[in-house]
Amino acid sequence: MALTTNQPTASAEPSDANAISAIRTVEGVLTPAARDELCGFVEAGGTVIIVPEPGDEVGAGFAGVEVTADLADTEWFITLAERPERVRLDGEVPISSGLRLLRPLPGTEGSGAVVAATTSVAYEHSPTITVRQMGAGRIIASGITDLGAVSRHHTIGRFVDRLGRDMAPTVTRDLGVAVVGYGPYGGMGYSHGLACTETDGLKLSAAVDTSPDRLVAATADFPDLACYGEASAAANDDDVDIAIIATPPIHHADLALEFLRAGKHVVVEKPMCITTAQADELLAVASANDRMITVHQSRRWDRDFLALRRTLERGSIGDPFLIETFVGGFEHPCRAWHSEDSISGGAVYDWGSHHVDWILQLFGSAPSKVLCPTHTRVWLDSTNVDQLALWMQWDDGREATFRQSDVAAIRRPKFYVQGTKGTIEGHYAPMVEHDLVAGRGHMETVRHHAEAPVTLSMAVNVPEHGVVTSTVPPAPHPGWGFHVNMVDHLVLGEPLAVDPHETRDVVRVLEAAHRSGAEGGSLISLES
Repeated sequence: MALTTNQPTASAEPSDANAISAIRTVEGVLTPAARDELCGFVEAGGTVIIVPEPGDEVGAGFAGVEVTADLADTEWFITLAERPERVRLDGEVPISSGLRLLRPLPGTEGSGAVVAATTSVAYEHSPTITVRQMGAGRIIASGITDLGAVSRHHTIGRFVDRLGRDMAPTVTRDLGVAVVGYGPYGGMGYSHGLACTETDGLKLSAAVDTSPDRLVAATADFPDLACYGEASAAANDDDVDIAIIATPPIHHADLALEFLRAGKHVVVEKPMCITTAQADELLAVASANDRMITVHQSRRWDRDFLALRRTLERGSIGDPFLIETFVGGFEHPCRAWHSEDSISGGAVYDWGSHHVDWILQLFGSAPSKVLCPTHTRVWLDSTNVDQLALWMQWDDGREATFRQSDVAAIRRPKFYVQGTKGTIEGHYAPMVEHDLVAGRGHMETVRHHAEAPVTLSMAVNVPEHGVVTSTVPPAPHPGWGFHVNMVDHLVLGEPLAVDPHETRDVVRVLEAAHRSGAEGGSLISLES
């Protein structure tokens, strides 16, 4: 028998934070002595996850189930039962593992095992996950034999996590959301509005914008919406539980503080703010008012980044030690506030908010050194620089570079990652739509080059053979991953996928990069 203590079981995609602290996992034949000790642990409120063994009568009596079939390691589809723990989770998902079909035992002492998930085998559904209440705790029997795969699975891991704890919701009504800085049609206000209407547990309650025309557009997009020309009115609206700050970055900190002090939970569009001091104040005020603050790091859910992250987590190219990312081309920068240093914070705060966050997520921490030379050589009507190269180094020698350019006639790869066993590269795939329009002839629409997910190329050195190449397609679409996680955090107590302390690190790097560029590319050491 293998007994592991205090092993969390679920990850909140895309972070690795876990919810269960008092949990033990059991694999192998259970001895009577171990059973007795585990019974005391469960009755006191602990959770045990057990992979039942065929013919193990002690384990069967403990879990309340017996194994009826022991099946091969392949891809199986798991169907989650209609239970409260299934809320905002896909009902049927695949997982690769060995599989044991289970049967609840009749007459189990105390509370019997209840079927929580099934798998269709030969067109017949059989139990593969059960849960049994014992005293104040729970026993979860997993017919999915690879508990590591369960832990990593973004749906089944969370489902099992919920089965193992008291999941009584702290809020039983839809949470009202106000978008502060609704913006033009198709912008962030509309995007957040769609997410609210399509995410169970959220509703779009209010829009705030200084432009009356944009408020008219907001009510056309989402009828029965309260519209305000000032943030203070939304901060005093009892129907607003969450404020999403979608204004230009220079206003993020002040508006977030206003809503936090009014007792609202706050989501800030990236970047969180302009300075580390502002980030520290936001964290302190959120803590003092017992309110959530997080950042809409939406591109953590980009399908190509998800594919890259999962590939690195599997160790496919060994230990990564160099990451390079790029965005840009040779074209006039936008003439909106994004290109105005005094409003946006500077060029590095724009796409850098995404790319630096990606890099820190992949390496797991902030760098120790930052250097960012810049160029202003072509577009003199913009206060943003034409090009920047943000170089970062960690204490152990790992390094990363984010490049952003409006004067790059040939684009660099979007991703270039070197590991101890191989390399991953991904090139942009610009979207061009062709059409024949009556009376006009051929027409084409060019979309922004950074919107289409890229396919990754991977080359791995195989000992005694040489370099083997393959491709990694984008991950399946994650839906409204950020918004679903936000509801699960506020209602069910699950960990935030975007920890605000992580985004504070992003701000630290961006602030240092902007300073380095202003100083001609000086080397700056970051304090921990």
